[in-house]
Amino acid sequence: MLTGIRMPHINSITERCVQSCRHELLDRCLIWNERHLRHALRAYERLYNQHRAHQELDQAAPLRTAPDPITDPARIINLDVRRRDRLGGILHEYSQAA
Repeated sequence: MLTGIRMPHINSITERCVQSCRHELLDRCLIWNERHLRHALRAYERLYNQHRAHQELDQAAPLRTAPDPITDPARIINLDVRRRDRLGGILHEYSQAA
């Protein structure tokens, strides 16, 4: 999770990130050892920062800009969304097929 320095409410932001990680990852899998924990946290961090939509950022990810909205009805009907499973299906990454 990326956070800035000298932010007035950094504690609440950090607590929210930890809570999201616990609910979306750690409560759903059994961690075997420290190596496995680090692997799972790296995968969650990549998903959180590069793929997961954030409401505060208008459904964009912190390291990716929001895509342009699709307004053409023909494109909406033929919309092809792909799902990629991460960490054995615990996390899911969605993307539009080209």
